[in-house]
Amino acid sequence: MGEYIYIVQALLEPSKCKIGKTNDLSRRLKEYNNMTGKSKENIYKYLFTCEVKNMTQLENAIKMNFSVLREEKSKEIYFFNAALFKNYVKFIKSHKMFVKEIFIKTDEKKQMVKIVKKTTPSLEERGLSPKDVMQKAKRVDNDEFYTRYEDVEKELSMYNKRIWKNKTVFCNCDDPVDEDNERNTSAFALYFMHHFAEIGLKKLVCIHYSGVVDLFNQGAKGYIFTKDGFRELKAYPDGYTGSFDHPLSLKILNEDADIVCTNPPFSRAIDYWNTTIKSGKKFLIISNISNAINTAYIPYFKNNQVWAGFNEVDWFLTPKKELTRAAGYWFTNIPIKNRPKYKQLKIIPLKAIPEKYKKYDDLEILLVDNCFIPNDYKKPFAVSARPILNGLLEKGYKIVQEKRYEPCINGKLGFARVLVQKI
Repeated sequence: MGEYIYIVQALLEPSKCKIGKTNDLSRRLKEYNNMTGKSKENIYKYLFTCEVKNMTQLENAIKMNFSVLREEKSKEIYFFNAALFKNYVKFIKSHKMFVKEIFIKTDEKKQMVKIVKKTTPSLEERGLSPKDVMQKAKRVDNDEFYTRYEDVEKELSMYNKRIWKNKTVFCNCDDPVDEDNERNTSAFALYFMHHFAEIGLKKLVCIHYSGVVDLFNQGAKGYIFTKDGFRELKAYPDGYTGSFDHPLSLKILNEDADIVCTNPPFSRAIDYWNTTIKSGKKFLIISNISNAINTAYIPYFKNNQVWAGFNEVDWFLTPKKELTRAAGYWFTNIPIKNRPKYKQLKIIPLKAIPEKYKKYDDLEILLVDNCFIPNDYKKPFAVSARPILNGLLEKGYKIVQEKRYEPCINGKLGFARVLVQKI
């Protein structure tokens, strides 16, 4: 029997994948699809398989390199989007244990169609045409995570209330408002509705995305909700999708909004960050915790256009209101003074840093771990995402390279980092 590494994904769980090892690819896939308690529609399929020399060694390397993207240390579940999948495959194929890539064709499950009495409205009754449905099918993103109210409240309560006074807040990533049911209202919208008078908001604007899946039970049409003082209004502009990059959404962003606050889909984070930062507006958003060492985002940190907020966000809700874990963090361009996590930075002389937390790679670049930071080292050195999230760049250090740094020690690729230097 051979040794294999695989990446597998369930049809109804597009925000996650599983990475593991096996001696029998066919048997392993059958085991996934025969799990008890799993929906029959939640079919598992391989995304990638390969033959390796030592599957245990490579699996352990994957666990170490992508630890921040794992759901739990004891599980094989990893956060998934197209960019991360490329990174997983790139890492596996560059490892010395990799032998060759294999393509596995899995059989499609036949769907049983049961004819039942019509209970749902027709397209005509819903104000839609078949063309509308096809257009929405092209736009659907199934990586939706819903932020819990307690996580929104925990972060936003850390900021001085004066930042909101007489401001227009724009929640522009599927943040609907249901007047009768808070379960169908975004946590962001709900927070600002509850605290509207207390924080002195001028206006709240929220939009609902018209995806194929009715994620908040708000209907198939995109809409704009506006709360202006005591006046509340829902508008359904013709052809409006509710996407953050729809022309009407961009008009609100650029001409009306003062502060943007939302949880954009992780799969579109690059576009969202670019759009939001270019707008010049203040923002407070949730994104992947690894962005601080991701080449697509490092220039924003380097140029002081964004920094970490106060808190991690480890748990989200699925559209079915079930808890799911993902590696999230708050990011903002709202000034933060005396952040509590400064205390986690251990800024001391290089000689005082324990030997196990400092080493040099093949290019003689200093690598430091466990939030130890040398205060007397003049050359660039490499740190993980954690010191950046803890506010290192506010303590007299700067990022010196606009792409992530991938150290090699004895020819072996290590964890991705970012190069910083004392100012």
